[in-house]
Amino acid sequence: MLTGSCLCGGVKYEIDTEIGQVTACHCSLCRKMSGSAFSSGATIPARSFQYVAGNELLKQWESSPGYFREFCGRCGSPILKRKAKDPDYLRLRVGTLDSDPGVTMAKHTHVESKAPWIEIRDGLAQSG
Repeated sequence: MLTGSCLCGGVKYEIDTEIGQVTACHCSLCRKMSGSAFSSGATIPARSFQYVAGNELLKQWESSPGYFREFCGRCGSPILKRKAKDPDYLRLRVGTLDSDPGVTMAKHTHVESKAPWIEIRDGLAQSG
C-alpha cells in the first residue's frame, strides 16, 4: 500500500498497487502546474487509487479539452490528472507520495519545450 498527501496534509490518498514508470514531463503545462522545470508522474489504474481524507478540499481544472487536473484547493498541491478518453487510468504526481514507490525516474518527455535553463545530463531516454 502506498500513501500520499498534499502539502498542507488535508488531502490524503492510498494506492493499492505498484506505480508505473516514472517520467519527467517538460511540457509548458506541466512546468507551470508544478512551478518547476518538469513534473514527475506515473500512470496508475484508477481502481487502485482512493482519497481517504480531504475530498471537500479537492478542486479540478480542465487544462485542455478532456484533461482534468486535481489539486488541493487549500495549498495548491497537484495530485493527479484524469483523461476523459481514458477513465481507467490516472496520472499521479509522484512528488505527493509519502511512501517510497520503489521505482526511479525512467525517461524525460516533451523535451522540445523544456525550460531553456535546464540541461538534462542523467542519461535517461528523451522524447518529444
